[in-house]
Amino acid sequence: MSPGDEHDYRGVDQGGRTDDPYSTLGGTRQTRTRLPDGDPGHPHARRPVRNSRSLVTITAVVVLLIAAIAFANRGGTSNDTASPGAKSPGTAGSAATGTKPVQTKTGTIPSGFAHDEQGAQSAAANYSVALVSDGMFDKERRHQISEAVYAPDVAAARRDDLDKVYSQESFLTSIGLNPDGKAPEGLTFISRANPVGTKVEKYLGDTATVAVWYSALFGLAGEGSKNPVSESWYTTTYELKWVDGDWKVTDFTQKDGPVPVGRDQTASSAEEMADAVQGFGGFTYAR
Repeated sequence: MSPGDEHDYRGVDQGGRTDDPYSTLGGTRQTRTRLPDGDPGHPHARRPVRNSRSLVTITAVVVLLIAAIAFANRGGTSNDTASPGAKSPGTAGSAATGTKPVQTKTGTIPSGFAHDEQGAQSAAANYSVALVSDGMFDKERRHQISEAVYAPDVAAARRDDLDKVYSQESFLTSIGLNPDGKAPEGLTFISRANPVGTKVEKYLGDTATVAVWYSALFGLAGEGSKNPVSESWYTTTYELKWVDGDWKVTDFTQKDGPVPVGRDQTASSAEEMADAVQGFGGFTYAR
């Protein structure tokens, strides 16, 4: 799956910048998740790996809220260096290959991606759409997304923890939803990622590191909305593994931007925005 300055969304228990606990990336705009073993400490600095499974699990779970609460972030940078073996950025990172989008699905999530670089990029783009979607706020759909996106050992460890995070009334009400995760009467909840491009950072046959640059729409459309739909830009880098004939996520990091300069256009009304999101369907992505 975007509240003031950039804030840490993961912040149910972890917190981010003190002015707003719901920012995704806080001071460094860098969120890192290690799955199934991870860095359970503060989101803004690297910490030694700890043995506490519960802390690792909570860290992995709440990071999924990054896209879901990303509507108030405002830019940031990352100082991470490229991984050994990483490819240099290319000007044709998302050049068309002529390969058609996959025709199969797991639940509502595209699946059956090719066992090559193009397939890894297509998987990463489609998984970005799923993880940012409003489906993460519905229990049944959330389970489908988790099973379809994550490697089996990771998905199995996340189900109960995801349910605990997404069912917290304080979290839901903070973003304008009812305690049951639904939008108030007369309002339309919008959470959608729109991938712009993908880039292979590293490819080793059965593992791949793929960056996805995308814009995200998040908020409530309708008269009287206190969280109107706004746009944010992010780059999420996925660690993928070839598992049981498909690409699956084992880890990911996110940073803000690149953010384009906004044009002098008049914002659409709440009704127009709601109608647009309901009337225009999403895509299945391939290169």
